[in-house]
Amino acid sequence: MAGAGSGHDKNSGKNGNFLANSARQLQENAERAGPAAGASYTLIGAIIVLGGIGYALDRWQGTTPWGLLGGLSLGLVVGFYELAKSVWRK
Repeated sequence: MAGAGSGHDKNSGKNGNFLANSARQLQENAERAGPAAGASYTLIGAIIVLGGIGYALDRWQGTTPWGLLGGLSLGLVVGFYELAKSVWRK
């Protein structure tokens, strides 16, 4: 009986090591991906927010589609600028 228990302890030690290494690797990957993920959210957010402002301006002024196109264009410029800043920072 004692031999069976010690074999189980060896496997649980290996599993614990495996889980600890997996958790550490996951944390490292998440830390490395953080700036890129933030930049992608900034890109999407800039396009949506500035496009929405352009759309609202169009509705208010009756200049469809120029405000929307201008807002989307400005959103792309701002978003890609922020993306480039995060990529070239390294």
